[in-house]
Amino acid sequence: MFNKVELSISSYDTAFVAMIPSSTSPHTPFFPQCLNWLLDNQLVDGSWGLPDRHPLLKNDALLSTLACILALKQWGIGEDKMNKGLHFIESNFTSINDHKQHHPIGFDILFPSLVEYAQTLGINLPIRPTSLEAMIRKRDAELQRGSESNSEGWRAYLAYVSEGMLKSPDMNTIMKYQRKNGSLFNSPATTAAAFHRIKNADCLSYLQSVLQKFGNAVPAAYPLDIYARLYMIDSLERLGINHHFKEEIRSVLDETYRYWLQGEETIFLDPTICAMAFRMLRLNGYDVSSDEIKYKEAELYSVFADPFYQYSEDKFPHSLKGYLKDASAVLELYRASQVIIHPEESILVKQSSWTRNLLKQDSSGYQLYADKLRIYVDNEVNDVLKFPHHANLERILNRRSVEHYNVDETRILKTSYRSCNLANQEILKLAVGDFNLCQSIHREELKQLSRWVVESGLDKLEFARQKLAYCYFSSAATSFSPELTDARISWAKNGVLTTVVDDFFDVGSSKEEQQNLIQLVEKWDVDVSSVCCSEAVKIIFSAVRSTICEIGEKSVERQGRNVKDNVIKIWLDLMQSMFTEAEWLRTNATPTMDDYMQNAYVSFALGPIVLPALYLVGPKLSDDVAENQELNHLFKTMSTCGRLLNDIQGFKRESEEGKLNAVSLHMIHSDGVVTYEDAVDKMKGVIEDKRRELLRLVLKEKGSLVPRDCKDLFWKMMKVLNLFYIKDDGFTSNEMHSTVNAVLKEPIILNELLVDSKDNTLSQKH
Repeated sequence: MFNKVELSISSYDTAFVAMIPSSTSPHTPFFPQCLNWLLDNQLVDGSWGLPDRHPLLKNDALLSTLACILALKQWGIGEDKMNKGLHFIESNFTSINDHKQHHPIGFDILFPSLVEYAQTLGINLPIRPTSLEAMIRKRDAELQRGSESNSEGWRAYLAYVSEGMLKSPDMNTIMKYQRKNGSLFNSPATTAAAFHRIKNADCLSYLQSVLQKFGNAVPAAYPLDIYARLYMIDSLERLGINHHFKEEIRSVLDETYRYWLQGEETIFLDPTICAMAFRMLRLNGYDVSSDEIKYKEAELYSVFADPFYQYSEDKFPHSLKGYLKDASAVLELYRASQVIIHPEESILVKQSSWTRNLLKQDSSGYQLYADKLRIYVDNEVNDVLKFPHHANLERILNRRSVEHYNVDETRILKTSYRSCNLANQEILKLAVGDFNLCQSIHREELKQLSRWVVESGLDKLEFARQKLAYCYFSSAATSFSPELTDARISWAKNGVLTTVVDDFFDVGSSKEEQQNLIQLVEKWDVDVSSVCCSEAVKIIFSAVRSTICEIGEKSVERQGRNVKDNVIKIWLDLMQSMFTEAEWLRTNATPTMDDYMQNAYVSFALGPIVLPALYLVGPKLSDDVAENQELNHLFKTMSTCGRLLNDIQGFKRESEEGKLNAVSLHMIHSDGVVTYEDAVDKMKGVIEDKRRELLRLVLKEKGSLVPRDCKDLFWKMMKVLNLFYIKDDGFTSNEMHSTVNAVLKEPIILNELLVDSKDNTLSQKH
């Protein structure tokens, strides 16, 4: 599938190619093989179009059937088949007034125009005069509105459906949209009609190249290779099975990047493909910019120097997909705007705002055109609005994507088409099997961790929150592959321990106990039975020590050395920062904002969770790299975001407990000038800036010493934080319970998904 993009044949487009008369004999077809294909491929019900079509695509079948009848009539062949087709039209004609039926692009112009053309050929269509008049009035009203708007988007739309224009259209205007491959909009039907009228040699070359590839018929759009491959990679990532295809994905992205640098029009003339390519290339470490791209072809620079300028809010309506209010294009432009990494990318900030507003519009007031059935588009829109990129944990996204997957995804342009590259049952089977396999491993790991909590005595500490499920969930939902067991166990154990230690310094200990715990970690090789001043200190130190030793032993296998001392230092930094906060509270001190943040990003306790796991995800991480400023920058940026998210959400609770945090300190040090709302707004601005900075650091390749797999852990934790704090102080609430179960406990039943898919079709049919 990576090597070959398969597309279904379009009877509608093939009919227009079949109508072209020979250049030597106007009474014979230029492409007789297309005419023969029409004769051989009528469906049992008398229609032409996709077999096993969705019940909401009757209008598509009506249009395709009428086009095929016209082609047969033109060459005076297949009368029996024409009659069967006319009977199908008569039996299903009422669907054109059924608002539940999906209207292909241009249907209200194309269908009545082809009906009028049929009448000129002497075809007796079984349509009542009043119905025909109503269709023509509706078409003429649309043409009048478009003409009055005189927008570039309207002109592009009119050119796209120009095969339905009976009166001689302005071919000079239409041919402005001809592409380098000779086509008009990559549409065989539009291109065939143009060649029929003006015998353009490049149009002919395009049609011949398509037939050379597909044989006796043509698809609804060609080429679609770049889009289909990118969409396939995107689907594999969403379904959580992309790690099985790393080499294939890298090959496709390398090729796409070459096209990007060359200013390939297939990418830049289509907002959907442009946005998708930008997002996927950027997230995979390729150097693409939204505002300063240099191209090898100098004449393209002015057009493509800023790929999203042509799709800005005021210019998007002037494109074909903008005029159509194409939901998929708006959705992809919004997704692309979520991967801002530079402060100067203002065009992406604006793009995020206007595309989000469009997607949120009530469909009754602003109907976006959908290139697939509405139920699936609505699912995608709801997901992308509810879970922004920075709060979308992989395993939650994977489960939603599997449950919403449409194995028989039909796309609709002027007619419908399918491609196994866009959707098929084998991909779904692999995704379900992979999810359930990983989940079974996760369940066993969670049982092992539950035993560890009891064996370590951590459950006996009454002051400590028991958050094992959440701690393990945050690792399994982001680093889910079977081979990452050691990293997950380290992440989860240290997550449990940092929660316990946080509660210990917060409410569960005296100053003497706090100092005792820190001294024990500093000395390390001690007899716990004689040097611990309390049972709580003994339990905590023993659990921390055994966990650090375990990580050290595991690191020998992966790093070739024991990193125990590195992890001890990480834990000491945390405990000393927590002790500093406890001292501030004991002495009623009010630190400066700088002093607070310098301590607070460490005391937020992500160090022991994320940093030791870096040694267990695969790549070698030398001490030089581990102590490099780049790694500290990643850690500090991530932790600063987490601390501020926590301080915003926990402000009320911590104020009631007499504790200071970033919000309250900002208000205190302003001498009453800054309100709570002002402080929160400022914090949110800092979080946004730091989040973009972190993504830039993670994606940076040139000059980066930290391996990408290691850097990804910082971004994964960022997603966890944003999800946990999306509504309230999520880590101390039970709202995540059902989400945790969906990831860790409830397997996906493939047969139920396939039944649900059929039920969807049947329910829409009735």
